[in-house]
Amino acid sequence: METQEQVLKKVAHPLEPLTGEEITRAAAILKAQKNLNESARFEQIGLHEPPKDVVLNFKEGDPINREAFAVIINRKDSTTHEAVVNLTNEEVISFKHVPGVQPSFLLEEYSELEELVKSHPDFHAALKKRGIEDPSLVMVDPWSVGYFGIEEDEGRRLLRALCFVKQFPEDNAYAYPLTGLLPVVDMNKMEIVRIEDYGVQPIAPKNALYKPELNDEIKVRTDLKPLEIVQPEGPSFTVEGHNIKWQKWDIRIGYTAREGLVLYTVDYEDKGKKRPVLYRAALSEMVVPYGDTNPAHDWQCAFDAGEYGIGQLANSLELGCDCVGNIHYFDAVMADSQGDVHRIPNAVCLHEEDHGLAWKHTDWRTDEVEVRRSRRLVISFFTTVANYDYGFFWYFYTDGRIEHEAKLTGILNVGVLGEGVKTRYGAEVAPQVFAPTHQHIFNYRIDTHIDGQKNSVQETNTVASRPDENNPHLNGFYHETTTFKTELEAQRKMNLETARGWKIINPNSKNFIGQPVAYELVPGENASPFLHDESSIVKRAGFIKNHLHVTQFDSDQMYASGKYPNQNKGGIDSLEHYVKENRSIDNEDIVVWYNMAVHHIVRPEDWPVMPVHHIGFKLKPHGFFDGNPALDLPRSIKSESKSCSNTESKSCH
Repeated sequence: METQEQVLKKVAHPLEPLTGEEITRAAAILKAQKNLNESARFEQIGLHEPPKDVVLNFKEGDPINREAFAVIINRKDSTTHEAVVNLTNEEVISFKHVPGVQPSFLLEEYSELEELVKSHPDFHAALKKRGIEDPSLVMVDPWSVGYFGIEEDEGRRLLRALCFVKQFPEDNAYAYPLTGLLPVVDMNKMEIVRIEDYGVQPIAPKNALYKPELNDEIKVRTDLKPLEIVQPEGPSFTVEGHNIKWQKWDIRIGYTAREGLVLYTVDYEDKGKKRPVLYRAALSEMVVPYGDTNPAHDWQCAFDAGEYGIGQLANSLELGCDCVGNIHYFDAVMADSQGDVHRIPNAVCLHEEDHGLAWKHTDWRTDEVEVRRSRRLVISFFTTVANYDYGFFWYFYTDGRIEHEAKLTGILNVGVLGEGVKTRYGAEVAPQVFAPTHQHIFNYRIDTHIDGQKNSVQETNTVASRPDENNPHLNGFYHETTTFKTELEAQRKMNLETARGWKIINPNSKNFIGQPVAYELVPGENASPFLHDESSIVKRAGFIKNHLHVTQFDSDQMYASGKYPNQNKGGIDSLEHYVKENRSIDNEDIVVWYNMAVHHIVRPEDWPVMPVHHIGFKLKPHGFFDGNPALDLPRSIKSESKSCSNTESKSCH
């Protein structure tokens, strides 16, 4: 093992993720100095991010103090501790008991749950009631139990098992849900607490095979010609460690077991000056409530980041399948529950794409055409949370725009219906197989840094002018602008009727026409939740009721759902409670929190594997630049393809 001094020589910046050597060293220090026994499990070990002033004032060659943050579960006494380890000095500088919480699930617990359930005699008896004699064909998915005030569940670390059965070993078990059969498992004691059984349901009549090798009905298309992406001179980006430079952008990335990909210190070079845009941005939480009131489903609401850890469930990406072109990959390096390294090769994909036109104008009097092509830098990862697959893509454009896109695919969460039975709370996707109507609500924590740390948020609403002498043709409309002063003011919903918009401004930095420089948050698809205020979900995640929140920066407030949403009954540690402090957010170091939601009324075309659904938002410069920052893009060279009548290489202008 390398010494910490040797590791530090390889670490060029305070925000570089922990190396594998640093993770195992942190675990060893904690085990030795805190006498951790074999019942201790590491829920996470990651970088303890240094204070902002340390990062923003860092210069190449400065000494770097490395610290690790860890969450430790003791399975024997069901306690949770948070620890900070100084790796430079090799000492534990903080070790704090956190009472009454349940950290997110460990990777090993998924397989442990399945093995325990499938070997239990009471579960075998429940299977036999359904005519299933071979437990090896049963598939068990772990699901969080939520919080419903069940007395026997208090203080236990629980998972609920969602069960399916295959007809043969290579089958897609999701086609045959064992709806209403729900073992509940204490993961610390590794024992079944109870088996909830809401009655025997039929086995669905039709398979859902999506691999052509297994399904003769899938006739693979043979008329797709090759489409190649070629960069003969290589990509336009450069990478050093986790620092990426591309087309005036300077971006640092990180990775955590909970959030996955994290953007750090995003800057744009303008007129030779590096201008900050973001300090930190990442997915904060993903709340997925299901609308079916049947007791087989009415408990289902996943907090995919806080309960499962989407970062630890990421895919290893493959060239030509997940990413196309000239690719640079980053491994994700995390801890497993024993404090060893959990490495996901090729977890993050970096590449650039052509993106159509950047700008164009034709002078119809002279027939002169000026056109520039756009391209974008893409940083992405994909994660699989049981049945669903999610991709998270950050795009950077040559005109200073930033865009985020989530891609949803995978397999629906389904149940079975009795023959002839209908439900108002979902829709059939195959004979006797239905999926509940549900939502995917994504929350993003965006720590803005628009030309500096002191920012504000403005809201614009457009109104129609009144009929008067100044509006004789009744066509007038204009926008009104409000600057939020406090956190409670900034709990806002979208409003199409007023074309509501939000800008993050720096009141201390003005553009060449005297306006505060700004970036606009541009929503895309969205929806509102359909949950009662007294529901368990809203009590645990009340932040989903608004699309926008703004808070004063607090390094301890990193997640909209709080540090420990798993089995949390709500009430204190979550975004809707952070804002009750009602701190000043005008010309302060602020954080913008944005919710976007997919409202999913399912359709047969979503089965057996859902075509990718895209949802996202943009951060668009709005007075940040003194004009179009993409004017300096080079003219494109005309293609020498067969479709061109003139095969000489000429500029497109």
